Amino acid sequence: MNLIFAVDGNWRIGYGGGMLVHIDEDLHRFRRLTEGNIVIMGRKTLEAIPGQKPLENRINILVTRNKDYKKEGFYIINSLEDLFPLLKELNPNKEKEVFVTGGGTIARQLLLFCKKAYITKVFMDFPEADTFIPNLDLDPDWRMTNVSEVYRQGDIYYKYVDYERKGQ
Repeated sequence: MNLIFAVDGNWRIGYGGGMLVHIDEDLHRFRRLTEGNIVIMGRKTLEAIPGQKPLENRINILVTRNKDYKKEGFYIINSLEDLFPLLKELNPNKEKEVFVTGGGTIARQLLLFCKKAYITKVFMDFPEADTFIPNLDLDPDWRMTNVSEVYRQGDIYYKYVDYERKGQ
């Protein structure tokens, strides 16, 4: 299982149910990495997606506590205890990668099961942000495996940092 997020300098990922920044190349990278695979998201993350539709060419799993929630194109589960049996059913040979795409609560709950993380580090701070993920730089179980050059879109500077759980 993998994490895939864009974070600010304090590992914040969102505000009011939306993303902190919109970086075109980061969205292309997200698509390249996740296409053909499985994505897991919470209801608030889904509601931040334009049109609230499943991501194309991916198996979409939605986690919500609302047992009556229905959304076409999604496998809907009401607890993370239901996730692993569903993943075994959908991906019995583990041919597909699984990406945790949001939000912060789900990321924190699934962190122990993740082996890789694809993080876009945005060189800005968003103090109004209300959603975060754990800082992998401070977690002794994680190590950086790749750091890109610094890129720029307008006045936004960012880089890609890949992590791997130690011992993997």
